[in-house]
Amino acid sequence: MILRAVLAALIVANVVTALAVVETRQHHRQLFVQATKLEKARDDLNIEFGRLQLEQATWAESNRIDQVARDRLGMKFPEGNDIVVIRP
Repeated sequence: MILRAVLAALIVANVVTALAVVETRQHHRQLFVQATKLEKARDDLNIEFGRLQLEQATWAESNRIDQVARDRLGMKFPEGNDIVVIRP
């Protein structure tokens, strides 16, 4: 009788342990999928950040700024006689 009770307890413990292993592995799989998605999102954001840095560098080039100042704003470099030096 005691042997059967011990055997039943061991079988129950074995089944409970097996279920815990299955649940843990499933949880691990879900976390792995989530981590993979987050890594992909991080990589996509890094690519976008690089593109934005390149775009910013392009817009901030001095040649481009000079061209926009001339074309859109009608600005030009002053002639020699247009320059006035003020001394204290």
